[in-house]
Amino acid sequence: MDNDPASLLIGVVGPCGAGKSTLIAGLENLGYRCRHIAQEHSFAKHMWQVITKPDILIFLECSFENSTNRRKLNWQPADHEEQLRRLSHAYEHAHLIINTNTLDESGVLAQAVAYLKKQL
Repeated sequence: MDNDPASLLIGVVGPCGAGKSTLIAGLENLGYRCRHIAQEHSFAKHMWQVITKPDILIFLECSFENSTNRRKLNWQPADHEEQLRRLSHAYEHAHLIINTNTLDESGVLAQAVAYLKKQL
């Protein structure tokens, strides 16, 4: 790999409200190529591999409470658990897992960038 952030394709997955769109916007502002993978809505466990084929897969963890508060969702815990089930394959294969429950946007971005810089 060269030192160009655009040389990597980064896939970002996680349950609703985990901060996928926010992280992607931050990474793209720094020159990274990113894809939002809506794996949490798919029954095809390998969808993230088939459609996107990312070089790096980042999984964002988020609790039921934070997910529903951030997105103002009218969910039951079972809805969140179903998303986590659908995301389990991506979780198992993620290169980086970031727990967004206690981090703000800049903290999540900083963890992602630190990892990605090591990969370049």
